Amino acid sequence: MDGNAIVLTNGLLDHHKAKTAHGLIRGSDRYNIVGIIDHKFVGKDAGEVLDGKKRNIPVYGDIETFTATSPVKAEYMIVGIATKGGVLPDEMKPFIKSAIKAGYSIVSGLHEFLSETPEIVELANVYNVKLIDVRKPKPNKDLHFWTGKISNVACPKIPVIGTDCNMGKRTTSRFLKEAVSEAGLNTQMIYTGQTGWMQSGQYGFIFDSTLNDFISGEIEHAIVTCWENEKPDVIFIEGQSALQNPTGPCGTEFLISAEADAVILQHAPKREFFHGCEGYKRTIPTLEQEIALIKMYGVKTMAVTLNTEDMTKEEALEYQKEKEASLGIPVILPLDEGVGRLAETISEFVKNYQHS
Repeated sequence: MDGNAIVLTNGLLDHHKAKTAHGLIRGSDRYNIVGIIDHKFVGKDAGEVLDGKKRNIPVYGDIETFTATSPVKAEYMIVGIATKGGVLPDEMKPFIKSAIKAGYSIVSGLHEFLSETPEIVELANVYNVKLIDVRKPKPNKDLHFWTGKISNVACPKIPVIGTDCNMGKRTTSRFLKEAVSEAGLNTQMIYTGQTGWMQSGQYGFIFDSTLNDFISGEIEHAIVTCWENEKPDVIFIEGQSALQNPTGPCGTEFLISAEADAVILQHAPKREFFHGCEGYKRTIPTLEQEIALIKMYGVKTMAVTLNTEDMTKEEALEYQKEKEASLGIPVILPLDEGVGRLAETISEFVKNYQHS
């Protein structure tokens, strides 16, 4: 673990833009999260704000209050939001400057790099703190082309992909890693986004900051390295965006370059249009259509996991029952019921797996 950290959300803690913060609140092995900076929820527990589960992570209004009153110290402040285009909101810059002056190193997963922002760099140099831009691209010399070595990986590779972006694919992947590990299997997860890295993903890369020529090779390299070092029983892969999302079509790389053995498909039944495409009326495909498309790539859908946003509990349970009957595969509500039932399915799949 790198150390204690506070997370800046600045009024967005209950918004989908704070998905980086949400992931860190649910768990991180890289940073010990000891506080949230958000003026809208001062005095509350961040876990209770997020999903009603107390996690002993208090919310403070500003950096100064945390520094003066928190019973524990922190070494880092993490920018806990993911904005369209990865732009740092102007209203957050004063908080970052205050944190630097208080001696905190800053971690950001945005595309707007703090280490290339002159006023931030100058201040960081004065106060001798680090600026860690998680999404900063690797030098080309450190990137990899696809080699075919993926065929040597002799364990199941299971991507968690979705019918849209911002659906909780990373959260489901992490839940599965933890649950299948508890079932006694050596389980690993390949991260593909900045929050996965912040949660201490050991193997992976940042998909959307990697040159397109190297994406397939970086996926393969992460999986092959994980296999060679850990010899896991199963590898989960965090998906990104969606196969048919026009703003960022993504996923065939996991099916083809990663030689996926099966897929877990995440879906939000109440969403009609792709996230960010509501004005263009770009309709999300049905589960049946997406499963058929995945099958065309030669990969079966092992299970469906549901994001139940905007659904009542009764609606979610009815939809779950209906789709389990019609699809003939498990349909799981990860945030409501956990993934224990799916962990049993995966354990059985691993037991019967034969590497070709």
